[in-house]
Amino acid sequence: MPNRSTTSNQNKSSLADGVPENSKRAGLPQILPGLGVATGLAVIATVLGKLAPVVGAPVFAILAGIMFASIRSHSPKLQPGLSFSSKAVLQGSIVVLGTGLSFRQVLSTGAASLPVLLGTLSIALIGAWLVGRALGISKDLRTLIGVGTGICGASAIAATDAVIEAQETDVSYAIATIFTFNILAVLTFPSVGRLMSLTPHAFGLWAGTAINDMSSVVAAASIFSTGAGSYAVIVKLTRTLMIIPITLAIAIWRSKKLSGPSTRTNHFKHVRRVFPVFIAWFLAAVFLNTFGLVPNAWHSRLSSLAEFMITIALGSIGLSTRLDKIRRAGPKPLALGAILWLLVAGSSLLLQLLSGTI
Repeated sequence: MPNRSTTSNQNKSSLADGVPENSKRAGLPQILPGLGVATGLAVIATVLGKLAPVVGAPVFAILAGIMFASIRSHSPKLQPGLSFSSKAVLQGSIVVLGTGLSFRQVLSTGAASLPVLLGTLSIALIGAWLVGRALGISKDLRTLIGVGTGICGASAIAATDAVIEAQETDVSYAIATIFTFNILAVLTFPSVGRLMSLTPHAFGLWAGTAINDMSSVVAAASIFSTGAGSYAVIVKLTRTLMIIPITLAIAIWRSKKLSGPSTRTNHFKHVRRVFPVFIAWFLAAVFLNTFGLVPNAWHSRLSSLAEFMITIALGSIGLSTRLDKIRRAGPKPLALGAILWLLVAGSSLLLQLLSGTI
């Protein structure tokens, strides 16, 4: 009989509505229906995005998906394909973006973003602890919302829950809270960035350090400008790697009364489990481009392909959205999420201002 942690991890949700982990292993016949619907929605959103480029295809896709999901629940047969689209297609788009970058860009951007990244991460974690306690939110729930805000949304929540084994309701509320502010970020950040006359570099750093989930970072930055999109992806990937030290520290703290090789082995297995494998593929794509193995004539088409894949992913997330889960989260988790979101967004801009990047 599986233990609570194993069963719980199989039921962890995506950004939207609790897609089972084993759906990612569904075969092609199970994936095609949902993938086809998400692709069709992306085609429509792309046409609308060309008519209204200020809004952009990804925003049209996610809003249309949410609208359709709120009017009529989709068939369960679509879920494996929607899960595949929101995860694998999104990660694939990031790998494709890597074909337009060099190792020098990746290393310099990652290093330059560290002061802002570490500052915002500290504010998210400390803020979650202090504000969450003041609001009377349970320790596990405020921890999940803190890591979700500070690192990378639902992925960080799932990785942390593998260590702390929180209640299912806490995990659902945390993901619903994070998802709410992901949507708000995609809808508001590009407009705010233009009002502030941010450069693509500054906006990419802002989005990469202040927006919770990778899909929302990529969507918001690509709406702002192509240059911002590439920069934000590198910053966000650097931030995503913080899953490893943070969850490892939590694991060690929770098991500090234990000792011996078995405990260290469990920690090592946890690191291997939470490491985002797609980052390795992204670096492989960067390697190919750095050494001239990706023809320059392909860059424009690959960039367009990446944007279309992002639109598919955002559309599938919208179609999977369960507004009732967001409502069930209640006012306190949403209040904590809102406060942390504003603190991180504001501190990211302040740290950029202090460091002279804007």
